[in-house]
Amino acid sequence: MSKDTGELANMRRGSDFPDFTFKVFPETVYQGDIVSIEFAFEKAKKDTPEQIGLRFDQKFSISPAREISHVTNERGGKSMKWKFDTRNCIPGACGITIGYTNADGSFCPLEEQNIQVMGRVVLAGTTDTINVSMKQTATNLTSDVPLWVVIQASTNALSFANYADFMDAVLCGKTMVDENGNEIIFLDGEEKLNELNQKRFLPFTDSEAYRLLKVATEAFVMVNCAVDFNDDFPFEQADVDELNKNLSLNNAINLNALDERWVDYLEAVNGSGNSTLPYLALIRRKLGDQRLVRGLHVHSRETETNRIEECLGIINSKLTRPCFLELIWSYWHEESMLVQTMAAITRRFQNVKGPGRRDPLAMMEIDPLRQINNLLWGFIQDEQHRLSIRRRAYEYEHHYGISLYGKAVRNLRPADRRSKFIEAFHHLLHLCAKFYKEDDDTTVIADGFPLLNSLKELHLILTEGHHNQYGDLPSTSRIEMMMQQWILARPEFREFLPTRNMVAYPEAWMDRVGAMNTLQGWTDTNVLHYSNLGIFGEKILLSIRFGAWSTLNDRFHAVNWARFWRTEIQGYIHAYRSVTGVDLTKDKVDTRQPAFHLKERLQIDVRSNGAGRVDARPPSYHLRRKLRQQKQKSRS
Repeated sequence: MSKDTGELANMRRGSDFPDFTFKVFPETVYQGDIVSIEFAFEKAKKDTPEQIGLRFDQKFSISPAREISHVTNERGGKSMKWKFDTRNCIPGACGITIGYTNADGSFCPLEEQNIQVMGRVVLAGTTDTINVSMKQTATNLTSDVPLWVVIQASTNALSFANYADFMDAVLCGKTMVDENGNEIIFLDGEEKLNELNQKRFLPFTDSEAYRLLKVATEAFVMVNCAVDFNDDFPFEQADVDELNKNLSLNNAINLNALDERWVDYLEAVNGSGNSTLPYLALIRRKLGDQRLVRGLHVHSRETETNRIEECLGIINSKLTRPCFLELIWSYWHEESMLVQTMAAITRRFQNVKGPGRRDPLAMMEIDPLRQINNLLWGFIQDEQHRLSIRRRAYEYEHHYGISLYGKAVRNLRPADRRSKFIEAFHHLLHLCAKFYKEDDDTTVIADGFPLLNSLKELHLILTEGHHNQYGDLPSTSRIEMMMQQWILARPEFREFLPTRNMVAYPEAWMDRVGAMNTLQGWTDTNVLHYSNLGIFGEKILLSIRFGAWSTLNDRFHAVNWARFWRTEIQGYIHAYRSVTGVDLTKDKVDTRQPAFHLKERLQIDVRSNGAGRVDARPPSYHLRRKLRQQKQKSRS
């Protein structure tokens, strides 16, 4: 960048100095770099000064510019070059002015050029330098960050790995140890199991093994899905390390500070000494005329009063101990064909032939000496007590406005559905992808306001579906599907289903479902992608549903949210592309049903690999078709 001084403007109007060129390059340097300076004019005029020199707006004890060339041609023109050592420059802008010296010794400037000098950090007492780099924009720890840590811990506690360890311990008597070799004791789970074991019974004969499986699974889900806000949450150092790694905080947080932030985030429940989330506290204030009650239970006439009033009011535990579950987990595991796999196995167990001329499971014969035999017997007997696929399909519509595809769910007529959910959710994921690209560019401050507005919109849509069966159906569906996962993960199924042993599935049930998908010709997509959609989608939606987004206006809440859940969000985007073929990072956001894309991909798979699809048409159909073709040939 250059500028003319007042003296230069006056001189050029009088034509006392010839036209010249003045170059300084490069314009941006680090301390200690060399800057080249060039000055030249072709022909001297009358009284053109001889003494040409440089001046700097920074003060130096010795001139930092060394003249390396000075040539005068036959017409009096000059060509001069300098090397400018910036080691003694102060970081920032440095002005370099070319000019000449008058007869009275004063300096008359002609033109000024500015360079930008970047600083270097030098170790004291050495000549070593440290490279300076830029980082993401730092933020402060917002109040809702502890909630996301709690959701992360709660959903991780419900993982299949923990569930399998719990079942092996309480049903199989296996001693479980942690990574340090210490025995793992499931005190809360075993206590809840003993309590439920006295309450849950089945009316069928020879179904005790299945009853214990059902009771133990219910105890596991009840203990791990709920978070009691009146107890201190067991944050771990790993949670703090993860926070400091994922969030670019101005000040690193420690374990005690995280505990304090969690306590400060919770709000007192009006009408009791309990605490709850700010979102639930908003709902409680809206229903301020309702008293808090324990819920329906058997009262003792001698010790309890107000028996009628106890039947009216808000259940206290729903405010202070909510269950962190999302039905989207069940939806994506249903799309993975988990439920259909169990249906095919139980159908063959009852000697019912599947569709087609040949049943792919014709040789599945499970002898009565195995425990899996009795488990399947109890599972089939209890079918009338499990959720039907149509009932789950209606609730998928109510929660998220998403549909299932298949004969069993035709002609659904939902009374209420979240028609805007897919558009809002996919738009949020698209904005997150754009945000991450900008946030990784350390020269740009990524804007969090679009994310904040999208989070508000999706929060309102989700909470509209937070009614009717929301309180019980997600947990019931989770219990039933986890039971199916555990049954399929039994080692006996290796003998009955031809699985690929060299595929490193993280959970034992996955290769059984994958094998069934191949046998039946249902889908070629890996089961792991469906499972990731369920796990990641649940965490993302829980953080939006239970956050008080409608009350927030600070963009840094959204910035911290996107950074905290980056692994889950980008994992969901990748898994969605693998399952549906739709890239949510593209400029045009896809708003069509996932079932539409799954149906389309299934048709492509059938056309490209027809042999993998079971022909359900009877032999008489093919015989009649062949006869028609023969008649047409004879006529022609």
